[in-house]
Amino acid sequence: MDFEYRPTNEEEKKRYLEHNNDILDTNYQNFLMPIVEKVIQFQTPEDSGMDFGAGPGPVVAYLLKQSGYEICLYDPYFHPNEENLSRSYDYIILTEVVEHFHDPKKEFQKLHSLLKPKGRLYILTHPYDDSIVFENWYYKNDQTHTFFYTKNTFEWIKSFFEFQSLEILDRIILFQK
Repeated sequence: MDFEYRPTNEEEKKRYLEHNNDILDTNYQNFLMPIVEKVIQFQTPEDSGMDFGAGPGPVVAYLLKQSGYEICLYDPYFHPNEENLSRSYDYIILTEVVEHFHDPKKEFQKLHSLLKPKGRLYILTHPYDDSIVFENWYYKNDQTHTFFYTKNTFEWIKSFFEFQSLEILDRIILFQK
């Protein structure tokens, strides 16, 4: 999104507060369960993890806690725990976050630097591809979605930041350092 059309921080936070991110909402839990299952598949409860962009209702952390996982939270508006950005992690989860980045290169650099060797990024987003009619695409209608990704974009991120692997599973994107 061009800079002139991007929402202000106040507009952005207001929009996020309109989302229904209730940790007890079973529909929202079901929506996020595939990424939670991926984390459980590859990580152990002893691994250090962070929910980056956790939002006002950190459902992923709540669901992982049910399986014995403890993860740190970071969100610039709702969990601005800056000390969590000075640690390193075995995994970082970003659910419906990367499309909100105003400077993706800077944000992916930060994420890469926070990962331990062999650490993983678990991303949930809706990649754009040629089968989508952009004018009709629901994902572009959120004014806080400022950047969209394609398979080629994720390949570029893998190469530029020297991730060892990339796996694209529909809406789940996995990077390993």
